[in-house]
Amino acid sequence: MLIFHDLFFLIDGAMVEVGVIAPGFTLIGTDMKPKKLTDWKGKNIVLAFFPGAFTGICKKEMCILRDDLAKLEGVNAQIIGISVNDPFSQKAFSEENLLTFPLLCDYNREVIKLYDVVQLDFAGLKGYVTAKRSIFILDKDMKIRYKWVSNDARIEPNYEEVKKELTILV
Repeated sequence: MLIFHDLFFLIDGAMVEVGVIAPGFTLIGTDMKPKKLTDWKGKNIVLAFFPGAFTGICKKEMCILRDDLAKLEGVNAQIIGISVNDPFSQKAFSEENLLTFPLLCDYNREVIKLYDVVQLDFAGLKGYVTAKRSIFILDKDMKIRYKWVSNDARIEPNYEEVKKELTILV
């Protein structure tokens, strides 16, 4: 049944909305090992999709998540960064920025399709597909409680709003 559930969302990504159970996935981490979304079940989860490692705004966003959200007391939250970069680039990006949360690699672009956050022709490069900058907050039962997606990669999420949404889940 879970496989059908995931395939349904893959075909019709528009169904990934607040109030539904987040589609499951498995992606490779910077350690080259598969990580399942359900590995963090029981925690509040912040899925932070970003266009690409080593870009200015992505670096700023990941560092703000590291410094602000990761230190929220009592929210039992796990931040997970996801981009289409390969695990080698993600690892270097994570190490350079001293990130304290996992970065997962959607190099096949399956999860960005699943969550309907596909950015076509990124930076004017015809055919280059990345993730739209977006945030999904999942509760401990994997239900989507907050969704923010930008069609403009230069726009950052409202970090105060994200923090507020996380504290509501406590």
